Amino acid sequence: MDINDEIAKLRDGLLQQRDELLVQLNLAKLETKDEWEAIESKLEQWQLHAKGALEEAKDASEDIHASLSLLGDEIKAAYERIKNRL
Repeated sequence: MDINDEIAKLRDGLLQQRDELLVQLNLAKLETKDEWEAIESKLEQWQLHAKGALEEAKDASEDIHASLSLLGDEIKAAYERIKNRL
């Protein structure tokens, strides 16, 4: 085999390897894109749930604050009544 044949064989092998890698790369891109889209969808769902949870927590905390304030006022009034009796 002469040098031209060896170089041609090497070139053909490299081109075949490159083509195979391009196919694998394109498949990997598609798989990665699919995974990316799935993760983006999950992130959107998470954001909606987190927003809802924060709003519910805010509402709950306002209710708890109101309840604690009312209870605190009742205790304070009771202490004042006791103090006035002494």
